Amino acid sequence: MAELPVPELPAALSRCSGRFTISTLLGTEEGGRGPYTPPEGAGCDSPHPTHLSGSTLGTRTFGYNTVDVVPAYEHYANSKVGGDGGKGRPSLADLHSILKPDPGRLHPPVSDPQRSNGLPEEAPGEPGRAPQPEPVRFGWVKGVMIRCMLNIWGVILYLRLPWITAQAGIALTWLIILMSVTVTTITGLSISAISTNGKVKSGGTYFLISRSLGPELGGSIGLIFAFANAVAVAMHTVGFAETVRDLLQEHNSLIVDPTNDIRIIGVVTVTVLLGISLAGMEWEAKAQILFFLVILVSFINYLVGTVIPATAEKQAKGFFSYRAEIFAQNFVPNWRGPEGSFFGLFSIFFPSATGILAGANISGDLKDPAVAIPKGTLMAIFWTTVSYLVLSATIGACVVRDASGSLNDSVGLGSPGCEGLACHYGWNFTACAQRQSCRYGLSNYYQSMSMVSGFGPLITAGIFGATLSSALACLVSAPKVFQCLCRDQLYPLIGFFGKGYGRNSEPIRGYMLTYVIAVGFILIAELNAIAPIISNFFLCSYALINFSCFHASITNSPGWRPSFRYYSKWAALFGAAISVVIMFLLTWWAALIAFGIVIFLLGYVLYKKPDVNWGSSMQASSYNMALNYSVGLSEVEEHIKNYRPQCLVLTGPPNFRPALVDFVGTFTKNLSLMLCGNVLIGPRKQKMPESRLTADGHTKWLTKRKIKAFYTDVVAEDLRSGVQMLIQAAGLGKMRPNILVLGYKRNWRTVSPQSLEDYVGILQYGHTGSSAPGDTRWGPVVGCGDTAATSSGSGQAGSATQHERATINCLLPPSSDAFDFKYGVCLMRMKEGLNVSRVMQAHVNPTFEAAQHPEENGTGGKAAPGTEDPCPDASPSEQQASTIFQSEQGKKTIDIYWLFDDGGLTLLIPYLLGRKKRWGKCRIRVFVGGQINRMDEERKAIVSLLSKFRLGFHEVHILPDINQKPRLEHVKRFEDLIAPFRLNDGFKDEATVNEMRQGCPWKISDEEVNKNRAKSLRQVRLNEILLDYSRDAALIAITLPIGRKGRCPSSLYMAWLETLSQDLRPPVILTRGNQENVLTFYCQ
Repeated sequence: MAELPVPELPAALSRCSGRFTISTLLGTEEGGRGPYTPPEGAGCDSPHPTHLSGSTLGTRTFGYNTVDVVPAYEHYANSKVGGDGGKGRPSLADLHSILKPDPGRLHPPVSDPQRSNGLPEEAPGEPGRAPQPEPVRFGWVKGVMIRCMLNIWGVILYLRLPWITAQAGIALTWLIILMSVTVTTITGLSISAISTNGKVKSGGTYFLISRSLGPELGGSIGLIFAFANAVAVAMHTVGFAETVRDLLQEHNSLIVDPTNDIRIIGVVTVTVLLGISLAGMEWEAKAQILFFLVILVSFINYLVGTVIPATAEKQAKGFFSYRAEIFAQNFVPNWRGPEGSFFGLFSIFFPSATGILAGANISGDLKDPAVAIPKGTLMAIFWTTVSYLVLSATIGACVVRDASGSLNDSVGLGSPGCEGLACHYGWNFTACAQRQSCRYGLSNYYQSMSMVSGFGPLITAGIFGATLSSALACLVSAPKVFQCLCRDQLYPLIGFFGKGYGRNSEPIRGYMLTYVIAVGFILIAELNAIAPIISNFFLCSYALINFSCFHASITNSPGWRPSFRYYSKWAALFGAAISVVIMFLLTWWAALIAFGIVIFLLGYVLYKKPDVNWGSSMQASSYNMALNYSVGLSEVEEHIKNYRPQCLVLTGPPNFRPALVDFVGTFTKNLSLMLCGNVLIGPRKQKMPESRLTADGHTKWLTKRKIKAFYTDVVAEDLRSGVQMLIQAAGLGKMRPNILVLGYKRNWRTVSPQSLEDYVGILQYGHTGSSAPGDTRWGPVVGCGDTAATSSGSGQAGSATQHERATINCLLPPSSDAFDFKYGVCLMRMKEGLNVSRVMQAHVNPTFEAAQHPEENGTGGKAAPGTEDPCPDASPSEQQASTIFQSEQGKKTIDIYWLFDDGGLTLLIPYLLGRKKRWGKCRIRVFVGGQINRMDEERKAIVSLLSKFRLGFHEVHILPDINQKPRLEHVKRFEDLIAPFRLNDGFKDEATVNEMRQGCPWKISDEEVNKNRAKSLRQVRLNEILLDYSRDAALIAITLPIGRKGRCPSSLYMAWLETLSQDLRPPVILTRGNQENVLTFYCQ
């Protein structure tokens, strides 16, 4: 822990606390103060800290004053990315130095409102404003358990469970119940695990799935789940309206007609429920408790009725109280009708086991969701399961399957011709049983519970309570889930419904939308077709919740730490799979519709790529997959057939050289690695903050341009050393670059000699490495660093460093950077240049002076002070300049001048480019050198070789005039080009030449001009050929010439490249492989 002795600190330091900003750390040496000297009237620690001091507790705890702070809840609240210090925790820089604090940060840590009372996280109110009233929060009983039990119980409990017991028998009915409960229990365990893995806010099921699996699946499920809840309001309301309509029919009191009565009663009912919801969550909770009590009373009424001795009227309807014989007969199945099958009955019963998400859907209104959701949901599943099992067993032990309901069917015991169990109790139901015309009994009478109960109207009240409570729960759930979805802005045109009102942030607009949807489906008055779809939507949610739990567990993310331990990832996977199976068992066509809607919404979110980061398990899974595949790839031996051009592109800031980015991105997309490298030249302390600030912006620029590439930067004292760092350190395992791509240095004639040496050293050779024995060309010199290499550091201090570095480098023999590391080289030149930074800067600052920016740097390094984009999020980096590689090329040609065998890289890159749609119509021509008297033989040989490579290159041209002398005016132009770099030693002896060129090894001696004359004339001649054959091509690819190490000065080599590629309108790609095969015609 960093200590600051109290006696050494001035008392004025007591006025400082909080975390320092980057600007504070960088601006502390003003006025000649040392980096550790506190400015007047400021400080960070004090022997008597005030309430603003972050070290108060540390002083009390450790007995001395310290910038360090003890662990606190506030330091971790709202942290979103690794390394975020939260509120109040000092940074590493704070612990190393005493610096002037940022006055804007002098405030005590703000506690999280949800830490103790569950309030939503909002900005603190203005001073003097009255505090907002606390919202209503519910515990696990009132908020989750009762709500889930009410949503699970429904009309199936009262009207269908006795019938299912008659069909499947008590044994198989229990199996159906337990199978259904197994799915819901597993889902409940998964909900419990997810909801206890961090703070849960409003949004319920959508929040849990989206924050676990990400916005793609979470958004699609959230939208359809909210819609399903809205339609479920109509379903439950229509169930209530139908029951009321039946009562009216019994008393001949219809309002209009059966269908319109359902509509009238349904609309009135849902309007009343809306009023209860708009009154607030407190009133809605009170209504739910009332419904809960009604259902409990109806249950008690039913159980009391089973022990009351049966009257003659009830016996005529099949009720004989508890009888072992009846239990034994009803214990086995008796299938009847088209739905008389196990899975048919299972599909009917399963919806009555759903509803376990009702508590989770109001997670934002719970006091402690992490405790309430697991406890309340699992308890609701337990008690509803018990109620189903008890009801099935009791009614199966009391009521026979068939009864006529006629009092005239009573007979004496042992009467002849009487068949069936009822004969033992004095009733003969044989006639109606044989004709299958019995109106009563478990198999025929849906109101068996009402008949058995002590007071029938209480069962009707229970049906009302079950339907209305479910409708009310769905009416509350749908807007709550939809509100969270709207606030996340994953889909367009729905943000209007995200606004909340009142202390509970009630989604009033969402309530109204749900009301409109519900009324629309109520008016249909026939929901048999839509009901299976809703059940499938709920099952789809269960499947994704279980999969979320499994996926979060299997990824082994350190962030998956649920406090609820009683779950299994394999059980969750089983729950997800069985939920999908049940979807198809219920209604296969509805399952297909549900999956179709999910896939459509999923595709939309994948296409839009919303800018959200929730730390989902998909992100953890992506990391795991990348890590495993990268490690596995390291164990695979390389083979020529699997060679891929993996490019390290020296772009500098990528938005400065968009053409270079587009060119490489075109042929590496979905194929191989592309890594954009940037060298930040200057002092490390000055450039490191800039590197951290700009990296994300450059990555976003690449993403916006749809370039699949990585971005990396290094801080170095000069370009050459920075590129060497990139070449050595870039990549991971086998995912390492093997080609160095850079731009052509157009201003090579005007830059400092050292800058020219660095550039050519990256390409061919330079001042580091080894040389031939006896080579004394690079001895101690003075003046190599007279002109500082391009840097962004402060002028004079930087110049001294550059001079020392250059002097040291001049002591070293020549070496190549790219070729020493077995890299291929690809050099790109465009007539209009590559660097667009001057245009972008002029767009932002009209007074920008062109002199501040060189014409072209070409290497991707720092070109000059001010050329780099200090803020990649500003408008310059957001601009997407169009380039030739983004447009359709039509029926032009791609001309390949395969002059020297470099392993085939000169052929491979144009081939990959030609496979892309924009270049697909281009005709590829291959030009090779040859002799005029052997043109046909050489052409056939090259065509045969290309056919073995299977590249599809059929147009081959032999250049017999490649060795002809160039025109005199072009030779004169070349000589004028190298004239400023001539040593003009007059062929003096070697010792004299070495003495003349001390301090300027880049200059060209007369002997070197003479020895390289043939090669120089070849470049002049090649340029004439290029102008003759490829003036209108879309792209020209040429084999890059190589200069002899120690025998070709950097200025002469650049003159070759300049002469070779000058006056050409198409982009010119000069490529040289590392002389190892990248093409093969063997199959093994």
